[in-house]
Amino acid sequence: MNIEEKLTSETIKLFPQQVHVWRVELDRNSTEIRKFRALLSQEEQKRADRFYFEPDRSRFIVGRGMLRSLLGKYLQIAPDKIEFQYSAKGKPMWANVEQRLHFNLSHSGGLALYAIASEPVGIDLEQIRPVSDAEQLAKRFFTPAEAEAIAALPMAQKQSAFLNAWTRKEAYLKATGDGLAGLDEVEVSLIPGMPAKLVAIQGNSELASRWFIAELYPHPDYVAAVAIAGQNWQICYFKDERCNP
Repeated sequence: MNIEEKLTSETIKLFPQQVHVWRVELDRNSTEIRKFRALLSQEEQKRADRFYFEPDRSRFIVGRGMLRSLLGKYLQIAPDKIEFQYSAKGKPMWANVEQRLHFNLSHSGGLALYAIASEPVGIDLEQIRPVSDAEQLAKRFFTPAEAEAIAALPMAQKQSAFLNAWTRKEAYLKATGDGLAGLDEVEVSLIPGMPAKLVAIQGNSELASRWFIAELYPHPDYVAAVAIAGQNWQICYFKDERCNP
């Protein structure tokens, strides 16, 4: 059973202290793309048409169409009736639905992740790629402690450490709606193989301890993380058709 069949055949229940994470392949055939496009608002269709390359346009259509399909199932409303609004820093939110359900999404390459929860949630996904200047980027965007940690790692681990830090920071900043301007105000764990952790927020470890952050493993070629306020959250991970607590 694929995601579309699951959305048609089952009611999805979000229990307290659960974060639902959905993994979606964005590269689809022309029939599926047309079906997803029909769910989009006129503004979303215009946004799609502004993409110069066809693969980018198709992935945007599938990504937004699947978001509408998922949210429509949780809310029991038609996907094309959902209206979105955006914060000053671009975070999508409901425009015509009570804020009892929160969501966030991220896409990279041909893959997308969606997070659904009862509290504001952030998720980030990055395709693994060469980061030859990881040390310089860390000095520019990360905290001094993080930059020093990456500089001290063997060359083979620098890229993984940088992407670990980036996804964890961005997941937190997307949950708060603060945007990438706050990258150097958030300190996270980043050493490959060590658990994901929010270490400090503006130097305050007590504030950081109020947040839950987890590394996700959507695909061997990707790095991902999810963040949400509070503790003792259970990640319910839908890999196309099943939930894996």
